[in-house]
Amino acid sequence: MLGFARTDNEALVSCLGDPQRTVAAYHELLRRHADALDAIRTGLSHADPAVREGCCRLLDHLVDTDSMDLLIAMADDPDARVRIAAFHALACDRCKGDTCAPGADRVLGPGLRHLADDPDPQVRTRAVELVGKFVHTDARALDALQASHAQDSSPAVRKKAGWYTPGGPIHRRTAPRALS
Repeated sequence: MLGFARTDNEALVSCLGDPQRTVAAYHELLRRHADALDAIRTGLSHADPAVREGCCRLLDHLVDTDSMDLLIAMADDPDARVRIAAFHALACDRCKGDTCAPGADRVLGPGLRHLADDPDPQVRTRAVELVGKFVHTDARALDALQASHAQDSSPAVRKKAGWYTPGGPIHRRTAPRALS
């Protein structure tokens, strides 16, 4: 069928760690949608960070309320690639369909912590996107983004944080409309 010895969901999740099979396994798991969710959730604790990263990327598209806490926990994964994928999945509304995005009460804390302290600038850049979702509704988000815009050691993080601060293009585009 797909060139795999086994095509059960667990085997496909393991294939996310194999560079020759990851793309086909990813697409097959995505096609299986809800039928594969249990295996994908289990894959978040796999020993191979490439498998955990792939599972986070899958949950970007397939996330449901039962998976959200697991995805939030992946923001603290020891591997930067996994944290990047987790932050993208938590921040990106475009891929979610009709699933409600988690509120500030669940994700702003990890976003703020990683924006301030993560050693990897790509993780901090993704944390900017998550924290930026709350810039109009939570003063902590605005304060953190302004601090990153002014002080982060990475020019990319400083630039992206500036997009979400007052005067920045994303801040202007996402500002609540004044009632007439």
